[in-house]
Amino acid sequence: MALLNIENLQIGFPRGLETPLAVNNVNLKIDQGDVIALVGESGSGKSVTAHSILQLLPASAKYLNGKIWFDGVDLLSLPDAAVREVRGKDIAMIFQEPMTALNPLQTVEKQITECIIESNRQRKIAPNTLRERAISLLEKVQIDEPERRLRAYPHELSGGQRQRVMIAMAIANTPRLLIADEPTTALDVTVQHEIIELLRQISRDEGMAVMLITHDLNIVRHFAEKVAVMKDGEIVETGTTQQLFTTPQHDYTRALLNTRSRHCAPIPADAPVLLSSNDLSVNYQIKSRHPFKKRFFKALNNANFDVRCGETLGIVGESGSGKSTLANAVLKLTRATGSIQFGDIELISLPEKQFRPHRKDLQMVFQDPFASLNPRMNVAQIVAEGFKAMSSVNNELSSDDLDVTINGVLQKVGLDPDIASRYPHEFSGGQRQRIAIARALIMKPRLIVLDEPTSALDRSIQFQVLDLLANLQEEYSLSYLFISHDLGLVKDFCHSVLVVKDGEIVEQGNTEDVFNEPQNPYTQQLIDAALG
Repeated sequence: MALLNIENLQIGFPRGLETPLAVNNVNLKIDQGDVIALVGESGSGKSVTAHSILQLLPASAKYLNGKIWFDGVDLLSLPDAAVREVRGKDIAMIFQEPMTALNPLQTVEKQITECIIESNRQRKIAPNTLRERAISLLEKVQIDEPERRLRAYPHELSGGQRQRVMIAMAIANTPRLLIADEPTTALDVTVQHEIIELLRQISRDEGMAVMLITHDLNIVRHFAEKVAVMKDGEIVETGTTQQLFTTPQHDYTRALLNTRSRHCAPIPADAPVLLSSNDLSVNYQIKSRHPFKKRFFKALNNANFDVRCGETLGIVGESGSGKSTLANAVLKLTRATGSIQFGDIELISLPEKQFRPHRKDLQMVFQDPFASLNPRMNVAQIVAEGFKAMSSVNNELSSDDLDVTINGVLQKVGLDPDIASRYPHEFSGGQRQRIAIARALIMKPRLIVLDEPTSALDRSIQFQVLDLLANLQEEYSLSYLFISHDLGLVKDFCHSVLVVKDGEIVEQGNTEDVFNEPQNPYTQQLIDAALG
């Protein structure tokens, strides 16, 4: 008997008199110890299928047909109290967006130990034992200084560190089935391999089954034993990993595998420098036991770089290396010292009131689209908010003209204008990221900071978005700061590269030179992990 058996599952989300299907007659079996990947483009139904197992879908979801058997028990027939007994103990889940899944008001230690306590309510566990277990879990998921991180809150961690905390919470009780919804999205390439190997090792040692939901086919190839391919809510192909990659049967599967690389257009030799950074540094004050002695953490140290008009500068490095800190400093979202020359304006010394009119020229697409989109605003309001706020001319646009502008930018990022009245929670991770890109593009900026802009997107959509950004760059001579842990994308999309480690730029130069002849051992390590 299969550990998990999904039979003829059909789920819809009512809209008025209609109930469009998000999942349609899905059948899937997972045996004890199986490692299976569920792949497909954004909106294909992967996450809806996974969330339905533990009944984590919103109340608006309608289970129209089917059963979900776990160890011989239909989970859909259980009362809420019985389902809660299964969650975390027998079936655990790693969510795609850790910033929204973690409690911002609780420390890492509180959240990890809470998972252990809730699943072991029949016996009392000593505080020291709980703390030792929490430290052990953080060590397993490769978080440095685990004892110090226990006292941290989610906002004090990088995106990759938050994701690793989520993984530690999921494996805390050694569940029989682990559902991993994009578990490596926010992680750099070296840690991706470590985490995937960790999950594989736990699966082997404990006989734990793993359902991996991902758009990263490279991870699927090296991690999964079986693969199920979803499209428009249906499973269109299943088989072993070797079968799927060598002899795919369905046209859609072949399309997923046949993703292409693209190469950036050259920059004109006389392109002027748009942004120049000199000795850019960021220091954060940290807690000190001595009340009169201040301690500082140097997150960025004397960064020097230039960005020309029409150039894409890639910024790479492991989680916590200072990549996002550098971007925030450029946009004056964090206090910094040194110099940032943007055109003929010195940004660091410019008061906020005088800088505000220039914000339209520097825009940002954040790593976590769900956290950066206002859940109480619909798509049209989200996209138009900055556009209306930054210019009196834009405020004078008629309602019809504003709608035309919004619809145009939505079409540019591959979204149907009909979605303008819907809200962020109604979209997949990839669709939400495209909304965030539209919000930046509507401002017609000169520089866009792209902080992991494609990390939530499947591979085919990644290239569509990068093609869009490349076309806009060529047309308007846009400049990009492209932060990413995907060195394959950086190699194809960026003109030049900065490699950041522990707040220091350890290597920079032309992309081709850095990738073909890396000078720093750390750069070589990153390239070997990503492309080796």
